[in-house]
Amino acid sequence: MNASATASARGGGPATLTSAGFVLPDYDRTIGLILPAVADAIGAHDVPGGPAARAALGLPTSQRACVVLVDGLGLLNLTERASQAPFLRSLLAAGTDLCSGYPSTTAASMGTFGTGMSPGRTGMVGYTARNPVTGGLANLVSWDGASSPREWQREPTVFEQVEAGGISVTSVGPRKFAGSGLTEAALRGGSYRAAESLPDRVDVALFELMGPALVYLYWGEVDKTGHHHGWGSRQWGNELATLDRELARLARSLPRGTTLVVTADHGMVDVDRSQRWDVAQTPALKEGVELVAGEPRALHLHVPAGPDAGERSHAVARRWAATLGSAAVVALGDDAVADGWFGPVAEHVRPMIGDVVVAMTGRATVVDSRTQSRMSLELVGVHGSLTPHELTVPLLTVQA
Repeated sequence: MNASATASARGGGPATLTSAGFVLPDYDRTIGLILPAVADAIGAHDVPGGPAARAALGLPTSQRACVVLVDGLGLLNLTERASQAPFLRSLLAAGTDLCSGYPSTTAASMGTFGTGMSPGRTGMVGYTARNPVTGGLANLVSWDGASSPREWQREPTVFEQVEAGGISVTSVGPRKFAGSGLTEAALRGGSYRAAESLPDRVDVALFELMGPALVYLYWGEVDKTGHHHGWGSRQWGNELATLDRELARLARSLPRGTTLVVTADHGMVDVDRSQRWDVAQTPALKEGVELVAGEPRALHLHVPAGPDAGERSHAVARRWAATLGSAAVVALGDDAVADGWFGPVAEHVRPMIGDVVVAMTGRATVVDSRTQSRMSLELVGVHGSLTPHELTVPLLTVQA
């Protein structure tokens, strides 16, 4: 963020992304490289950016590949709890790190993972986002309030391109995600095999890998457990250990000529309840804001449209910066776009990004009890912001 934008948004405060403990996503080295690289490695050479991505990640050629995405398994989270994951720990030394985009949340990351494009291109700019057509909130996980997936997310997916090249593509995940809005937006293409337990998903993946193929396996329980108990909890460690055992079995059972890739969509921090604000109960945060979108660690604030919208945005930014102090970096949306928070931004996506955007520091959060469920207000583990714990994810590989 440039100094003038920071100063104007934070009432003259000197904070920058670096001094706030933040890192800006490197959009040349995000999880968007993984599927193009894997596609090129297994012979789907028409995927744009595939050869360069494969060179960047150092993937060898192979007959088939299995890509496992573990929701919420940030690299720093894994490293700090690695004693409970001996198999994954054994891969860390030879592995590398990538980053999610901003915000560091599932919807945005899955858009980048599935297309290779930034959130500013996919329109997957948060857990919730303003729907430019209706003006209301669209939930980009449940897809409530959003337009059709292909209208919202217009970029071609890697799965579509690999399938068009004649290579089998199979996604393995829970039945409820088959044909869902998020799946159609970010991961459309190929076939979908429903399996609920992790052992069943591993078994399905191994069956689908009998021929030349790209198999994608999703596991969400690490993220779910972190949300409810925190990533520092005993329950999170137990879930990590269960994951580790099944991934070790998957690796042992791979047919020869298979590349296994394990990665994640984002990491996680545990909340500090003393650093939580509720927009509904805080007049200075509520004033002048027509719609609060995003999530508790990464907020989009929309002001009423009109000739004075720019002035309103500046006023909202000043009030939020004064209220939150060092718990947040507050920026005008145009400044955040110009400074690359969302990567390249398409014209139709810009209205989905807030007039003001807010990234929370440390373990702080801002909630809005007017629109969030009671359960979501009580989450322990959260993500979305620009800290290394949230942004940095592992890239671990096994060659059979």
